Amino acid sequence: MPHHSFPQIAGKLLLKHELLFTEKEISSFVEASVLTEISSVEKYWWGYRCRRCGNQQKDLFAEMPHHSCETPCVYCRYCIQMGRVLECEPLYFGSPHVEWPKYESPCEWEGSLTFHQQLAANEIKQLVTTGHGEKLIWAVCGAGKTEMLFPGIKEALQTGKRICLATPRTDVVRELVPRFQQAFPEVNIAALYGDSEDKTGAASFVIATTHQLYRFAHAFDVIIIDEIDAFPFHNDSSLHFAVGRAAKEDAARIYLTATPRKAQKKRIRKKSLPAVFIPKRFHGCPLPVPKLQLTPTLHRHLKRNRLPRSIIEKISFQQKSSRQLLIFLPSKQKAEMIADYLKSISYNVEFVHADDPIRAEKVSAFRQKEYNILITTTILERGVTFPSVDVYVIDAGHELFDEPAL
Repeated sequence: MPHHSFPQIAGKLLLKHELLFTEKEISSFVEASVLTEISSVEKYWWGYRCRRCGNQQKDLFAEMPHHSCETPCVYCRYCIQMGRVLECEPLYFGSPHVEWPKYESPCEWEGSLTFHQQLAANEIKQLVTTGHGEKLIWAVCGAGKTEMLFPGIKEALQTGKRICLATPRTDVVRELVPRFQQAFPEVNIAALYGDSEDKTGAASFVIATTHQLYRFAHAFDVIIIDEIDAFPFHNDSSLHFAVGRAAKEDAARIYLTATPRKAQKKRIRKKSLPAVFIPKRFHGCPLPVPKLQLTPTLHRHLKRNRLPRSIIEKISFQQKSSRQLLIFLPSKQKAEMIADYLKSISYNVEFVHADDPIRAEKVSAFRQKEYNILITTTILERGVTFPSVDVYVIDAGHELFDEPAL
């Protein structure tokens, strides 16, 4: 298959309206095999299958009147937030055969790796070099997983390979992009998430949420999944499907986690998933051990959108230090109500949740120490870094706070 010069569609799986080309250009691309039309919803004797997200659940398909074909059309309800996939309208697959740049010296990071970090970095680089395989990097929180990736990513960029670093959370994408831009200042890095400015991902290094991989197929030589144990990735089979399809057949697949799930541990025991374990944080300090505070009246106070006196006293004592405070609650309603309560008793506090339109700005303001306390849901449970912060998890027995989350 010959190479083409349209990186914005390389390895992409798009609806027609997502193609930023004229009808004439699309037709010429199809004729030249730069684009390939594929059925978006396949019909079988047992039901349907969505070619974008892999959904096969009967109750997640529906019919709707459609003006184009003047008959009821089946569409997939599962991935509808990415744009409606209709049975009568094809998806367009962009040929992945683009010649990506070979960077001579892409990495300008001047730091050094610890002994355990270097072991993991060597394993990652080896897999990137050889391709076609999996590797789990099991590293404690604060081990410096991002820096361990640098040598492998450098190797990929020097050899003209295309890389995707995918993570379940938008906040983590926002956190990672500036760190990689600082380490790889001359490299074109695309950031893809729900409300990102870039919608094409026309780069050899893509940092994206896992949901964005619904729009890729056979695109990446190296695919790295950060926080594979995190919601919503770990329990969403369609996202696993999307990751598998986004990778080329001989791609290197690298998984990062501090808390592997039972499925990964089982594969490690059976030696079907090679793993590297990093038991120490990069600075050598031990992991903080959480302290449990039993509070019998907690639920009674939470129902009244209040906190017990014992917790208020803890917060008051903590606020006498120079450290900020991050408070986790299991729902956005409680996060908002408790934030209002703490404001009413004169604390400098803000709250964030998944649907907050200015979440990024609030997190940035907290990092700049514009307020002392940030109340959040599990949206900030991982992937974000704050210097000198204490953490309280209120109602830690709630089902939302499972072992990996805690």
